[in-house]
Amino acid sequence: MKTNETCPSDEKGIGFFERYLTVWVGLCIVVGILLGKIAPGVAKSLDALAIDVNGAPVISIPIAICLFFMMYPIMVKIDFGEVVRAGKSVRPVLVTLFINWAIKPFTMYAIASFFLGTVFLGFIGPEAVDYVKAPLGVELEVGAAYGSGEAVLVDGVKMLQVPLWRSYLAGCILLGIAPCTAMVLVWGYLAKGNDGHTLVMVAINSLTMLLLYGVLGGVLLGVGQLPVPWQALLLSIGVYVALPLVAGYLSRRWLIAAKGEVWFRETFLRYLAPVTTTALLATLVLLFSFKGETIVENPLTILWIAIPLTIQTLVIFAFGYVVCKVMGFRYDEAAPTAMIGASNHFEVAIATATMLYGLSSGAALATVVGVLIEVPLMLGLVRFCLRTQQWFPVESIDVDTNVVKTDFSQEPVQ
Repeated sequence: MKTNETCPSDEKGIGFFERYLTVWVGLCIVVGILLGKIAPGVAKSLDALAIDVNGAPVISIPIAICLFFMMYPIMVKIDFGEVVRAGKSVRPVLVTLFINWAIKPFTMYAIASFFLGTVFLGFIGPEAVDYVKAPLGVELEVGAAYGSGEAVLVDGVKMLQVPLWRSYLAGCILLGIAPCTAMVLVWGYLAKGNDGHTLVMVAINSLTMLLLYGVLGGVLLGVGQLPVPWQALLLSIGVYVALPLVAGYLSRRWLIAAKGEVWFRETFLRYLAPVTTTALLATLVLLFSFKGETIVENPLTILWIAIPLTIQTLVIFAFGYVVCKVMGFRYDEAAPTAMIGASNHFEVAIATATMLYGLSSGAALATVVGVLIEVPLMLGLVRFCLRTQQWFPVESIDVDTNVVKTDFSQEPVQ
């Protein structure tokens, strides 16, 4: 593996959809809100299309389809042989894993709890409540307490009534325990990072998420006094992460064997380029069609959620970037390492929040806010990285020949 190796499809630049993702997200908000006003029953009908387990809706079929198409183009790019060879750059790997799983989930919980539960509680409303799906596998009688919630009937359906700010907190937690395994490839590419290192970390984080996402989610959601549907968390990882991972692995092997690697990279991957973003935008239309009225009536809700998410992103990025500087990483390693820690896998967070708590829940809204603030924030951090790349050595190592190449003539991109 050569650290300066790039996929041929990447050399022509970032895709059209990804380049203007902020614009598309804005348009989806408008379309979703209009759809919610013109046809308010559409989102509810789509949300009702679900796979039930013991009478409880566990897998939202529309969201599961969207998530598959979000994740598959990323998973099919993963060369699992790179995971083994990543041991040659063990320090960036360890730093990224440490930030993603030992630091980030807990700073997210602390920051979001402080702002939503204390600083902004008066604005959100101490008495404001949210109605979320009853926890999977837990039989509750109407009026029974569960955590900080109470089982109630809403239009004949058993729901759990919880404080609204805690529902927002749940969405923030789901973002904090989901390290990015999709758009971080775009951020790393724009920041002129090591594409090979970024791809390896995507693979490692995808595999690690299978083990730790449900565990950390259950622990932190429990601390937050919200339902802890362990079965649903594990099932969501299997459907939303493992399924596209296996599909990507098998189809990659078959396509390369049948058509060759050049065709796979230059033709197949190029056609897949806009699929992830398109599926994400379809999900956003669904979410905003149901939450649009709430946002229009109380736009400050977005602000109360966005502030702690923004602070969390900046804190984690700064921590990762400084650690990389102190440890003497090359710039092409430092940039993607910090980016992976700062960004979130909002596709999985959105789907999990929707599946666990409902399409209209505050938790689902919080994960959508995560999308809205992440795109402009990460673009700003990409710009920061490009302006500060002279802080790091820019030498690269060809591990096949073990030759160190140092480029002292590289000028920072303005």
